[in-house]
Amino acid sequence: MLEQWFSTFVFFFAVIDPIGTVPVFLAVTKKHDELEKRKIAYKAVLISAGVLLFFVIAGELILTAINIPLSAFQIAGGIVLFLFALSMIFGEAKPDEEIRLVSSSTETAIFPLSVPSIASPGAMLAAVLLTENHRYNIGEQVMTSFIMLVVIGVTLLALLAASRIQKWIGQSGASIISRIMGLILSSVAVSNVLAGIKAYFAL
Repeated sequence: MLEQWFSTFVFFFAVIDPIGTVPVFLAVTKKHDELEKRKIAYKAVLISAGVLLFFVIAGELILTAINIPLSAFQIAGGIVLFLFALSMIFGEAKPDEEIRLVSSSTETAIFPLSVPSIASPGAMLAAVLLTENHRYNIGEQVMTSFIMLVVIGVTLLALLAASRIQKWIGQSGASIISRIMGLILSSVAVSNVLAGIKAYFAL
């Protein structure tokens, strides 16, 4: 059981990528003082938590309403996660890509910091896949949601300590960590596709 929770933590850590969010945060808040930076950090984290909890609660209901089997969503989600992971490994690293978005956006806490940096597409998919009603009971879903919020809490701590982290690891360090997370995520994505195929043909 402990290994399962640890695996869930690593999964959410990979898709949310708290360290990779630090350069994005520094870029969108470079014109703000320390007090404003803290306010933006709290607001971004609260919005992200709300978005992901919405997918935990309503994601499967929406799929059921439009008559899409969860196994099909799991396969599709695994493929999207895999492509997302490949973009983290071979494309622009998360910090580079999302810092580039800042130049065309006046939003701070919402875009690109909250969505798609913290509440990324991969995190939204993970929120649905790891809380499926037919695979996990209410207690397990609550625990998964708690672990997800713990990772978001880690993200908040990273944002509050962003200046010190940036000095320590640098832009290149954040990019390297993002690519390592992409490699882990690609393995998880393949596992999800295989599990989805197995579930689909077992119907």
